[in-house]
Amino acid sequence: MEKIPVAILAATGTVGQRFVQLLDRHPWFKVVALTGSDRSIGQRYEDVCHWVLPTPMPDWAKGMQIIATEVGALEARIVFSALPTSMALEWEARFAQDGFLVCSNASAYRMEPDVPILIPEVNADHIELVETQRKNRGWKGAIITNPNCTSTGLTVALKALEDAFGVKAVMAVSMQAISGAGYPGVASLDILDNILPYIAEEEEKVEQEPRKMLGKYSNGKIEFAPFPISAQTNRVAVSEGHLVCFSAGLNKAASIAEIKAALEGYRPPKICLNLPSTPQPIIKVFDQPDRPQPRLDRMLGNGMTTSVGRIRPDPIWDVKMTVLSHNTIRGAAGGSIYNAELAYQAGLI
Repeated sequence: MEKIPVAILAATGTVGQRFVQLLDRHPWFKVVALTGSDRSIGQRYEDVCHWVLPTPMPDWAKGMQIIATEVGALEARIVFSALPTSMALEWEARFAQDGFLVCSNASAYRMEPDVPILIPEVNADHIELVETQRKNRGWKGAIITNPNCTSTGLTVALKALEDAFGVKAVMAVSMQAISGAGYPGVASLDILDNILPYIAEEEEKVEQEPRKMLGKYSNGKIEFAPFPISAQTNRVAVSEGHLVCFSAGLNKAASIAEIKAALEGYRPPKICLNLPSTPQPIIKVFDQPDRPQPRLDRMLGNGMTTSVGRIRPDPIWDVKMTVLSHNTIRGAAGGSIYNAELAYQAGLI
């Protein structure tokens, strides 16, 4: 196939760099534009980007000239947005209005009733909300979002439980990597020998976003999943990989063996089967008592797999477990690219 031209907004930041890395040699997409701040416009990407990833900067990106974040300047069909929320509110709407498909990592539009939050193996059918969005707003393009990086792995695990047994309540505690705060992120004197028990607006996202993604889509609307989620979020001294420990009450009694089988046997909807970013496997279940661990397991499935372990009875509810997801790949740039693949497969590009 002829590759689809795409642009990356805010390409020099941590998530922007992940987009550059993950789109290198992508079978469907070709990066034709990189945008950045006013001070970087007109300069070469390698001269203004402080590359923090362990793999080398792709050669094709080094000499690309940073351009302004302006609608008329981009010769692309898909826009991958790593913009901060304050800028995303304005610019993502402008791009969508002008006919671009905006795949956003920002939280600006996630909770809008006509904007889907997508995890393709969880709620691919919510992509149909794009038509409602276009009708409501008069846009030729659209905005689709990926969830908060902490919500991602939790939602994948909950989807398998909800489908098999039904979920009636969730209590979750996160241990979130410092890369989730961007670069340079958290000051070393704050995080070394320490845990930060507060991340602004994070708990609200973890409590609401999974309920939207696990909700039922019908006639242009999403009915949120009815169960409550209580979240506590913490920043820990780990570079990459968000760990969530959660307990869940189930609507249907199940043994630990049945719960493990439901998680391990979870399969994506048919539309996802041939997408380049579909995780292999979707969920990896560990039997070892000390797994998953960020350093050992975050890159499973090229950073897209959800890892689950320590599955055991909960003395108050039914089951408790630990979930790991790569926050800047699965929970950020990789998730947005996966969403774009789904949109293309669904005929929206």
